[in-house]
Amino acid sequence: MKEPIYLDYNATTPIADEVIEAMIPALRESWGNPSSTHHYGRAARRTVTRAREQVATLVACSPDELIFTSGGTESDNAAIVGVAEACAERGRHIVISAVEHAAIERACAYLESRGWEVTRVPVDGRCRVDAEAVIAAVRPDTVLISVMHAQNETGVLQPIREIADNKPASVVFHSDTAQSVGKIEVTARGLGVDMLTVAAHKLYGPKGIGALYLNREVPFDSFLRGAGHESGRRAGTENVPAAVGFGAACELARRESARRAEHLRTMRDRLEEALRSQIPDLVVHGAGAERLPNTLSVALPGANASQLVSRVDGVALGAGAACHSGEAHVSSVLKAMNVPEALALCTLRLCVGRSTSAEEVDQAAERIGRAALELRG
Repeated sequence: MKEPIYLDYNATTPIADEVIEAMIPALRESWGNPSSTHHYGRAARRTVTRAREQVATLVACSPDELIFTSGGTESDNAAIVGVAEACAERGRHIVISAVEHAAIERACAYLESRGWEVTRVPVDGRCRVDAEAVIAAVRPDTVLISVMHAQNETGVLQPIREIADNKPASVVFHSDTAQSVGKIEVTARGLGVDMLTVAAHKLYGPKGIGALYLNREVPFDSFLRGAGHESGRRAGTENVPAAVGFGAACELARRESARRAEHLRTMRDRLEEALRSQIPDLVVHGAGAERLPNTLSVALPGANASQLVSRVDGVALGAGAACHSGEAHVSSVLKAMNVPEALALCTLRLCVGRSTSAEEVDQAAERIGRAALELRG
């Protein structure tokens, strides 16, 4: 049986062959504990050091400013909770956008339950937060701003550099760049942030590992207590093979950077055009805003997305509404954009990848369009 066409690359990516090949020797040979001082420990530590350098090179930071974590969720949680607790005596106010990933939103909700205050800055109909509104939300007791670089559902890019250039120097600025790293050029210095999140499985690396860039001047309390791994900033023995895979994925992304972005944009635009030829009233969420080159969030009016996903044969894709206990729930992101509920319930998130072909795009568009027209009667 032929494998389905995969159009859900923002959820996760397959591990690249080059990454697998890099990991195999690490699985066999670099099994020592990097904290051990004997031969096997030193060999493992050299392997981790090389991987850290590869990740740091991609995001243009110093290797000693990069903490390996278990993934994007831990990196986001560490950034929010680690800075908040380190700065608690100075202030207990945080500013985020209304469309942050759950890893940020729920970390902030956790802090709210313990006395912190969180301001959620709204977005416009294109899913873009206003930089001036973010700055205006800052108070004397604000210690942290967190705004994601690319919204994971719509792909819309946020004005990170503008916020960084205008925020008070005393306020720490974090950005979740898990969706953008590996698709477009992203550097810590270029964005002007104090912290950024990276997840390996979003850029053809293994699951279970990520990184947090942490400017060495940022006050930070590690919330994982244990031995002094990661220069005392994250306890836990390093996952050596995963770190190797992460580093290899970053090296691959760096080599393919311009070519990959162009391919993604070409495939995404081809997909949109093919869908519109069948569904003339197709609605593109975030249209007119700068977006990730691979992401297409579209509403097919009159075709319920949950039903559409189950009806489309041979295509793996995501709906813009989650279905629990038989009831559809509109995405909080689409709600924040004030998308009408009827349209939100007809929304699909389609994401192409580095190996997506024109043939796959055309076949997927034909199948999605046919299923949508059947649902519309």
